[in-house]
Amino acid sequence: MTLSKAPSISTLRQAFKMVTSTNDSLFNQYADDPRVGVQRLIQATHQRLAKLAVEKRAFKQRFFYEQQARQKGYQCIAGIDEVGRGPLAGPVVSCAIVLPADFDVIEVNDSKQLSDHQRETLYPQILNEAVSVGIGVVSNQQIDQLNIYQATRVAMLTAVKQLQVHPDQLLIDAMQIDSPIPQLKLIHGDAKSVSIGAASIVAKVFRDHLMQTYDVMYPGYGFTHNAGYGTKAHLQGLDSLGPCPIHRQTFAPVSNYFN
Repeated sequence: MTLSKAPSISTLRQAFKMVTSTNDSLFNQYADDPRVGVQRLIQATHQRLAKLAVEKRAFKQRFFYEQQARQKGYQCIAGIDEVGRGPLAGPVVSCAIVLPADFDVIEVNDSKQLSDHQRETLYPQILNEAVSVGIGVVSNQQIDQLNIYQATRVAMLTAVKQLQVHPDQLLIDAMQIDSPIPQLKLIHGDAKSVSIGAASIVAKVFRDHLMQTYDVMYPGYGFTHNAGYGTKAHLQGLDSLGPCPIHRQTFAPVSNYFN
């Protein structure tokens, strides 16, 4: 009689990667396997599932305001956020986004809590699942004319108007806009609402890509790496080259070049 050979740890590693429940039969099947590597694999899988459970609970909590709005009878809920209020150069960008009720990309969170790689990975997933996405871009010239607060409100309103659906409830990160649509202002909303978090990611990646293009047009300031914020390299570029057409003339120290 020939005994079947136990699968290699490498083979089991691939199998355990597919496990999504602590009730999976693989746990019982290899619970008594004497190999240390297999027992470590089982332990690591339990840890992965425990972490996933925590992430799913947190994701569900971030859907609270969307679910609350639906319970009140609202059907089309848009999350709104902006990026680019603080830089010395470039526009302020806002995103308004309507997500489906069954949206399930659990990694979506406040863009500031994510790495560049995570944001770039989530960006196409969000766009693929979203019901509608609107982008509002307000230039540095408009920022200088309006001030950054009012420019941000304009960008947000523009983003809402760019939606191809008509929202009946707005969830906005720490702002209110001139719109008749009912709106809920949430402080740190990008960490409290999945819709606002998704909007923060889309706005951030959209603006980062825009600043990368500007870096090609106006080299020497490091826009690809600093997105227009006042880093050492950016300030050195200002000292060497002076302001370029996308610099905000009302923001110090850029304003010093115009006095």
